[in-house]
Amino acid sequence: MSIAVSASIATDHLMRFPGRFSDALLADQLDHVSVSFLVDDLQIRRGGVAGNIAYAMGLLNRTPLLVGAVGADFAEYRAWLEKHGVDCSTVRTSDTAHTARFVCTTDDDMAQIASFYPGAMSEARDISIGAIAEQHTLDLVLIGANDPEAMLRHTAECRELGIPFAADPSQQLARLDGDQAVQLIDGAAYLFTNKYEWALLLQKTGLSEEEVARKVGIRVTTLGANGVQIVDRDGTELTVGVVPEVHKVEPTGVGDAFRAGFLTGHTTGLSLERSAQLGSLIAVLVLETMGTQEWTLNKDDALERLTKAYGAEAAADIKPLL
Repeated sequence: MSIAVSASIATDHLMRFPGRFSDALLADQLDHVSVSFLVDDLQIRRGGVAGNIAYAMGLLNRTPLLVGAVGADFAEYRAWLEKHGVDCSTVRTSDTAHTARFVCTTDDDMAQIASFYPGAMSEARDISIGAIAEQHTLDLVLIGANDPEAMLRHTAECRELGIPFAADPSQQLARLDGDQAVQLIDGAAYLFTNKYEWALLLQKTGLSEEEVARKVGIRVTTLGANGVQIVDRDGTELTVGVVPEVHKVEPTGVGDAFRAGFLTGHTTGLSLERSAQLGSLIAVLVLETMGTQEWTLNKDDALERLTKAYGAEAAADIKPLL
């Protein structure tokens, strides 16, 4: 299957605070909070939801189509993605704005405080999925966090054109109103959220779990260290545990990695369980690495970790995709 990934493309500025944010945040003073954290490190890395997912799919021997808007400063990043199997032919380059920036500080508890500057990402709303479909076969479009108007436009176009899509509103749920959130999930073949985003989606839309189930195909809710919950079209629920980490380095991009592994697996015929196990493997590789696209995939090591986490049969089933 041909997969297009429509979401943010950004540069990540990642910092580490040697302590706990909660020690400096006073619950009764949050209405006028003013606090600064002296960080130990700064890493500048390639990132963005679309960039992260496409990179991971490229390493899994897919050729994902990257859909998003960037600045003229994207040239080096483009070469990196193309080197790792990503088709960047439909990326829009702005004449005026820089590529988006994600600035994030992580503490010792893996809690994060972040800001996002959209920059050229705002021009993603000018990209037409219909026009892309005239030049490329689109079997699935993942619509992730991006310029909100772009997310709404690309979702509507997929519905109108009958192109299956995966809804992954994630960070943008905080900005969207309930009606917009409903528009983004209605008719989705897949719905991805984490546990907090799932609760926020229900709160913002006013929908019940059953009402959401009638609007989407497969619901995938990541649960952090507790793995992932999957609800199939027929209501069957499945929980898959994580691949244990060797160490935790940086959680940014872990969710993107899971989505890349899961969709790679499921769109090539793996079961939901095996797809989630592949997603969990890719996720832990990102967790153990500074930077969302600095990890590599060693097949022998991957099979060993899959075997330890899920058994030899699971590893054998996933092996052809590594």
